[in-house]
Amino acid sequence: MGFKCGIVGLPNVGKSTIFNAITSAGAESANYPFCTIEPNIGIVPVPDERLETLTGIVNPKLVIPTTMEFVDIAGLVKGASQGEGLGNQFLGHIRQVDAIAHVVRCFDDENVVHVDGSVDPVRDVEVIQTELNLADLETVEKRIARVEKQAKSGDKQMQVELQILLIVRECLNQGLPARKADLKENQRDVLNPLHLITAAPVLYVANIAEDDLAGEHPHVEQLHKLAELDGAELVVICGKIEEEIAQLPTEEKDEFLQELGMAESGLDRMIHAGYKLLGLITYLTAGPKEVRAWTVPVDCKAPQAAGVIHTDFEKGFIRAEVTAFNDFVRVGGEAGAKEKGLLRLEGKDYRVQDGDVMHFRFNV
Repeated sequence: MGFKCGIVGLPNVGKSTIFNAITSAGAESANYPFCTIEPNIGIVPVPDERLETLTGIVNPKLVIPTTMEFVDIAGLVKGASQGEGLGNQFLGHIRQVDAIAHVVRCFDDENVVHVDGSVDPVRDVEVIQTELNLADLETVEKRIARVEKQAKSGDKQMQVELQILLIVRECLNQGLPARKADLKENQRDVLNPLHLITAAPVLYVANIAEDDLAGEHPHVEQLHKLAELDGAELVVICGKIEEEIAQLPTEEKDEFLQELGMAESGLDRMIHAGYKLLGLITYLTAGPKEVRAWTVPVDCKAPQAAGVIHTDFEKGFIRAEVTAFNDFVRVGGEAGAKEKGLLRLEGKDYRVQDGDVMHFRFNV
């Protein structure tokens, strides 16, 4: 289990350039609107240095990282919900993602056409937000029309759903995303079958120029303030630089990043921001067959973590053998952990910690 991220933005903001860079999938990128017609989908491994460390200790046959899936759709323009540009016909491709990465142009370049004639991050974000809201509003209106009839006939469940839908409709009509609706967590579950785009958390991606790697352009500051108001994460990336990094052999990437004064690539920053946004952590399994990373939510209990590997592991869960990553490395593996008393047996109520090295006992 990794997570799935939909990429949205205006045409020519660098969506496909960034997609190419982080997935090395070769999605077409050109200086004209609507270059991306069909959605591009790329699945990338999530870099985790701990896997390499465990491999040195365990010497497994396979090393399997967790993954992140990116879905890049055609650029949206003002009026997309009414059929302008390519309309909202491709929004269905990002309705079932865990998060939305909203790429915003934060560089000036007279050679790169801007669909609205000038660069204005706040205006550009509002255009996309409006179109996503209108697409969701259409979905909610259709559902309300169906639910109202059953609610009026006395169906208690439909009456509850109707009240929730009316709250969401009012939120969308006010220009706010569905995630801002004043609902309790269990009420939000009612919305899950609708796959509302604006219910997903958003990660803003500021695409900057090559001469602004520090992200000091006023455009970036504007987007930073907007992200703070939205309670969203912001990642600053130079799409062109990321494309160069993606084309380098693995052994040369770190050296290139050091030369640029960058601690990590844009992909790493996006993944870290995405994990933080969604409240995700990684636990690890290590044995002679494979070393592997698994993604689970923060506060995930041991049986549910086991279920990520296989449903039988959760159904027949008995105990989890757990060693903290640093302890596992310090004592040279499982045998050392047992000898030093660092391998613990945990039950059904144990909450998995990031970096736990785990083995599950189960019986079905």
